[in-house]
Amino acid sequence: MGLLAYLVLLALLGLVVGALARLALPGPDPMSIPATVGLGLAGTFVAGLVMRALFDAAGPGLVVSVLVSTLILWGIRRSRGESVRPFNSRR
Repeated sequence: MGLLAYLVLLALLGLVVGALARLALPGPDPMSIPATVGLGLAGTFVAGLVMRALFDAAGPGLVVSVLVSTLILWGIRRSRGESVRPFNSRR
């Protein structure tokens, strides 16, 4: 597989994981597509490090990647001073 194909697949992986993480955390999130890709890639990278350190696993898997990406997104929202509201709450 060539370098370009690898980078395209990496971007698609980041987009899917980042989008699932954004869906898992309710509330509005004004995040661009490149930021979503970055979120997914960061979550996948950290999940891979954790899985390697704790379980000596070769890869993090989709569920762990989405979980870590959701935690990163939660941290980003908390650092901005935003709160996570349930779906049915109103201001």
